[in-house]
Amino acid sequence: MLKISYDPIYALELPEGHRFPMLKYELIPEQLLHEGLITQENLFAPSKRVDEDIILLTHEKEYWEQLRDQTISSKDTRRIGFPMSPRLIERSARISQGTIEACHYALQNRIAFNAAGGTHHAGTNWGEGFCMLNDQAIAANYLLHNGLAKSILIIDLDVHQGNGTAQIFENDSRVFTFSIHGANNFPFRKEKSDLDIPLLDGVTDGQYLTILYNILPKLIAQQKPDFIFYLSGVDVLGTDKLGKFAMTREGCKARDRFVFEQCIKNNIPVQVSMGGGYSADIRDIVEAHCNTYRVVVDLYF
Repeated sequence: MLKISYDPIYALELPEGHRFPMLKYELIPEQLLHEGLITQENLFAPSKRVDEDIILLTHEKEYWEQLRDQTISSKDTRRIGFPMSPRLIERSARISQGTIEACHYALQNRIAFNAAGGTHHAGTNWGEGFCMLNDQAIAANYLLHNGLAKSILIIDLDVHQGNGTAQIFENDSRVFTFSIHGANNFPFRKEKSDLDIPLLDGVTDGQYLTILYNILPKLIAQQKPDFIFYLSGVDVLGTDKLGKFAMTREGCKARDRFVFEQCIKNNIPVQVSMGGGYSADIRDIVEAHCNTYRVVVDLYF
């Protein structure tokens, strides 16, 4: 059965001007339920906030305590982009736990989702770009620490480089970080993934997919991962306000299908976090994200 981590706190209410990025987290499950693609049985809420000792496998103690105790500087708060509150930190901690629990479901069922997550701009001791705790990095370190995986591949296809993820694993040979992203887009100071494919503005479906089709099968054959994390951001769309690419929903859906086909072909469990999406029309965001689920139901279930 497909399992999806979803918690009402994912759609956290924020002050005016910060609400829009959160709308999709309630609309995506609603749409999937409306279509009959899933039922309430497919959704699960994280059982708790992620344990502090698990956070500290990834993030530095001083940074986490500044978040936890609400003592982070105004400068660092601006870099994150959200006004700080205990509820916001609770949300971040529950998202990371949701990704961990989704990993357990993926190990059982080949695939599982977090309806939020993809907080890949958070590094060991910093947050930025609406990211405070790096959910997939935390989950990857959890799997390694508990002997549930030995070799991990993180496929990050958000339009923005997964700079935090790259920095966290820069000296860890057990985790291979792969990012296709906009060369001229945020973050403007890039970190070094194990494999970075920076693309110029205006990339079309055909150009993007040709690159992905050529690289991913060879990469999986080379690395032989026993677990994959996939960050399926839909900010690659031409409608995205922050993206700078020219991809269509159909191209984005083909991207997702190819990633999942490779996971199936190689019998590798995969956890999916949703990542970014900032089109002016919320329907473009929701429809593109829902396509990711539709492809999975078609291929897996």
